[in-house]
Amino acid sequence: MSSAPVFVSRLVGLMLLAPDGSPVGKIDDVVVAPPGSDSPPAVVGFVAEVQRRQIFVNANRVGELDITGARLYTGTVDLRKFKLRTGELLVRQSFIDQRVGRESINDVAIRLVAGQSRSWEVAGVSLVSTGLLRRRRTGRLTGWEVLNDLNLFDVSPMALQVSELRDMHPADAATHMAGLTQEAKDAVVEAMDDEELAELLQELPEDQASELLESLDVDRAADVLEEMEADDAADLLAELPPAEREEMLQAMDPEEAEPLRRLLAYLPDTAGGLMNPYPLILSGNSTVAEALAHIRDPDIAAAEAAHVFVCDAPLETPTGAYLGPVGYQRLLREPPYTKLALCLDDGPEQVGEEMPIAEIARRLAAYDVVAVPVVDGQNRLLGAVTVDDVLDHLLPAGWRRR
Repeated sequence: MSSAPVFVSRLVGLMLLAPDGSPVGKIDDVVVAPPGSDSPPAVVGFVAEVQRRQIFVNANRVGELDITGARLYTGTVDLRKFKLRTGELLVRQSFIDQRVGRESINDVAIRLVAGQSRSWEVAGVSLVSTGLLRRRRTGRLTGWEVLNDLNLFDVSPMALQVSELRDMHPADAATHMAGLTQEAKDAVVEAMDDEELAELLQELPEDQASELLESLDVDRAADVLEEMEADDAADLLAELPPAEREEMLQAMDPEEAEPLRRLLAYLPDTAGGLMNPYPLILSGNSTVAEALAHIRDPDIAAAEAAHVFVCDAPLETPTGAYLGPVGYQRLLREPPYTKLALCLDDGPEQVGEEMPIAEIARRLAAYDVVAVPVVDGQNRLLGAVTVDDVLDHLLPAGWRRR
């Protein structure tokens, strides 16, 4: 993928494309956040028109920008109506035709951040001479720093605090949240999109996360829960009163709510209560090359990418018969055309859904693995428990605050 700058004017009107190339909507504008002390404004997302409404598409969901349009890395988008958040500006609305000395802005260029595959930033600004007789047909490209002179960004302490928090790793943001005023916390929640807020909730202590979730309206809470890892979402829902929990489950997409209902049926300190119901599952006829392509997906957590679980159809939990695991190291040693059924590992041994957490921890340590498969009495794969799930429950209460 090229890191050459892309001009916003050339993106407007182009298609927003699903990963398979099918059209989702059209690009209408680009959303940017204030620059850092020595870094350009970050592109936080794109405004797209989908089904006659403007929506926000997080920049990290876009894998490619070219003459065909913006191609999504994942197929899901948040269809809530777009609303500009604290500290953000729209490129076309805020910058185009702004005067810079005896020139004016006629375009803004964006590019991939060096060394990153799905983070975008402002690369430069195109300026043209003003005045009827002096206007050039093409602009001259200058640095992004000229935007600072326009004083268009909201640089209030609250806006800068929100912008700083949104740029942090979710674990660091969760730690920082504890020291914020309630007004600042509310501003952060409002400024984050559903995916960012979901990542933050997964890192907060459960009492704080449940309090924050309850502060949202039901529809947004449901959207955020759908963005969370299923096991984390189930843990959070378990903290709520039954009536509120059911209201949020009812507001969710039924296909997203069903796995959470299954997880909530288990005791929280058992394999069933800890497991992720969406591990990486492939058939025995899949090849090593296909498996490696799946584990390269940066949206898959490292612990989940450590093993591919091989099953008979259906390949969604609960699956057909569970055949065994293939670790990523084994995948790297096998020829790419090898069928997964021919390179199954001896471990980790599967566990039952009622196995207590202490025994799961022993299995993880005994086999020196980061995940164990969970099966039912019919040997159907239900999910997998990863080492981070176990640590979350075994570490003392309040460990995240330290």
